[in-house]
Amino acid sequence: MKFVFTLLLGLLCLRSVAQTGIAEPELAHCDASMQQFMSRWNVLGASVAISKDGKLVYERAFGYADVARTVPMQPHNLLRVASISKTVTALAIMKLVEDGQLSLSHKIFGSDGYLNGRAYAKEIRDPRLRSITVQHLLEHSAGWDRAIGCDGYEGCDPIDFPTHVAKVMHVPNPVGDSTIICYMLRQGLNFGPGTRFAYCNVGYLILGKVLEAVTQQSYETWVRQHVLEPTGVLEAHLGHNLPAAHLERESSYLSRYRMRSCYNGSRQVPAAYGGFNLEAMGAHGGWLFTARDLVRLALAADGFDSRPDLLSAATLQRMTQPSAATPQYGKGWMLDGDTWWHTGHLDGTASLLERTANGYTWAILLNTANGSPQFWEDLKSLGWFWIAGVKTWPTHDLFAPAQNASHLQVTAPDAAHTRLAWTNGSGTHRLVLLRADSPSTAFPLDGTAYAVSSMLADGTIIAANTTDSTADLAHLNPQRTYYARIIEYRQDATTGNQPMYTLDGNPREVLSPAALSQQFPPLALTTKPAKRKWWQFGAAARQVVNASNAPTTESSSAPEGAELMPSVTKTRFLRVRRAWRAGFAHLGKQQ
Repeated sequence: MKFVFTLLLGLLCLRSVAQTGIAEPELAHCDASMQQFMSRWNVLGASVAISKDGKLVYERAFGYADVARTVPMQPHNLLRVASISKTVTALAIMKLVEDGQLSLSHKIFGSDGYLNGRAYAKEIRDPRLRSITVQHLLEHSAGWDRAIGCDGYEGCDPIDFPTHVAKVMHVPNPVGDSTIICYMLRQGLNFGPGTRFAYCNVGYLILGKVLEAVTQQSYETWVRQHVLEPTGVLEAHLGHNLPAAHLERESSYLSRYRMRSCYNGSRQVPAAYGGFNLEAMGAHGGWLFTARDLVRLALAADGFDSRPDLLSAATLQRMTQPSAATPQYGKGWMLDGDTWWHTGHLDGTASLLERTANGYTWAILLNTANGSPQFWEDLKSLGWFWIAGVKTWPTHDLFAPAQNASHLQVTAPDAAHTRLAWTNGSGTHRLVLLRADSPSTAFPLDGTAYAVSSMLADGTIIAANTTDSTADLAHLNPQRTYYARIIEYRQDATTGNQPMYTLDGNPREVLSPAALSQQFPPLALTTKPAKRKWWQFGAAARQVVNASNAPTTESSSAPEGAELMPSVTKTRFLRVRRAWRAGFAHLGKQQ
């Protein structure tokens, strides 16, 4: 209640921050309270998603996705989720249990354990290690207590000192996850397995290795194929340490402090960028999500019938049953009665995922962290304040299609056209993005409709907007390289007639000069204005199109200088051709 009172006072003097996504009048108080929270705690950027009864009713982003505060955060931005990765790993492990490939009571180490190789066995000095089971690891009761120091450090969590682990284990930097496990085996346990609860990152790192040993696949590959893809989650990836390796649409992170580089212990670097070794955190803290697809994943394991669940009701009950060591943790979920939740915290990252007993789920992802207990209390209170303040919930579902277009192919139906053909995904429409010379770096925004021939911020052309599975592109210049991309989207009554775009895993094709030169003869553009940049002709042409709505009966030969112009209906084709000619003539007078 203290937070709510503070929030109401703060709204009176709120300083607005950038906000994107689809505005919902019924949920305006969510916007305002998020802005107030960010202002109070100096948060750089945030992404928020809320679902009710299986429908995504709210997706908004606030602040900025870059430290320079020039790029507004968008709902499509990926952010690190830190320890919410444990929920992902727990779902994967419980899926293996349900399928009979794992047993919760099976030992991890020792001759009969899942990880019985010599690399681990030779590090075991404490015999209690051979008693650790899958269930102990899931419930943080395996026997390690990170609050108890080791090797001169106040605590014993190797994510805090990766270069020390590399030195002790005589391996090069950056240290790998298997080496971290070996280091912790060498340390021994702080208590007997199953006797008490102590939150432990390395336990979930070990679970990732168990998954790999049982499935004979990499952790990320198996999770993607058996957990994410079956639940329609596309916007989820394991992250990387350095900005140069960041993923498409990934946010930047506001680092609050510096530490030794995990690559070179003699250098001090921002903890969020090469201090922590995110690439060795995988199963316990390495995932990136959008807020909306994190909610989508939670809905696939929420126990309600509004959407199909990945796990059976019996398996979900086992997963969310309080452990014998504490009533506040199950297997990958923190528990508060019938509310399941988890948080994540790293430098530059704060995250919260919460599922309630009455059909609400929300995710809040921040690119800024804060260690204050009051910060986390305020963050945890936000979702409850939001749902309490709604009188009427929107009835739409803003989830983008879960299945992309696929099998993109390029053909040449005639000497004047390049044809893109694909298999449609689960949306209602597709955008064809085309950019010359380099791949697109801009993306369509949810709630915004795009006309054919319009441009995104980086100059990418909307070459087609279609319900079909083909698009013809006219007169591409065979001396240039074009980058094509098919964006699946849904726009119908389900989404409240708002276009909702799927941006991850889109089919793409590079149309190279070599390929184009084999299909088309060089364009014969002899007029002097043809040296002008193509969008200058387009601008002049559009002026003529807008000024004339009369049909024409001119011949149907291709318009001069029609590079990048998509195929159109005959009437519009002739009008556009006339417009392009007028554009050439108008610009020629300016020479």
